[in-house]
Amino acid sequence: MGIPREGDKIQIHSYKHNGYIHRVWDESTVLKGSQHCIIGGNDRTVVTESDGRTWVTREPAICYFHARHWFNIIGMLRDDGVYYYCNISSPFVWDDEALKYIDYDLDVKVYPDMTYTILDEDEYEQHSKEMNYPEVIDLILKKNLETLLRWIRQKKGPFAPEFIDEWYERYLTYVK
Repeated sequence: MGIPREGDKIQIHSYKHNGYIHRVWDESTVLKGSQHCIIGGNDRTVVTESDGRTWVTREPAICYFHARHWFNIIGMLRDDGVYYYCNISSPFVWDDEALKYIDYDLDVKVYPDMTYTILDEDEYEQHSKEMNYPEVIDLILKKNLETLLRWIRQKKGPFAPEFIDEWYERYLTYVK
């Protein structure tokens, strides 16, 4: 299995711990592809939920996936600044069909002023019991949540000033 190349159009598949599909993003353009990191961009892409419902994203987004970190980061470009939606998740895998990861419920929403809110803690607790998350997974996820919060506070990685804008400029070269 290779890694998608710059300019490739790929799907993104999110699963739950029990192996069931959670959500599919129909198309993202690869802006950077390596064994360790995939950065993609999309705008007005169709998203299909596990129950078959579909919706379309409202704004351009830059998506950051890492093969070693248990989170992914979506930077959404809105009129009043960049908002981030961060999923606590398994590291990504690429299998020539799609970029895939397991969504572990906990999310962090980051506002343009870099304040943040942790979301879905109740959903995490419920799914942890229902799907029997192993204790080791619970520890990994909580450790990675702390890493993610540290990145936010330090403005590291995708939270660095200009990161999203620079990748969005590259994305625009593919959608002309």
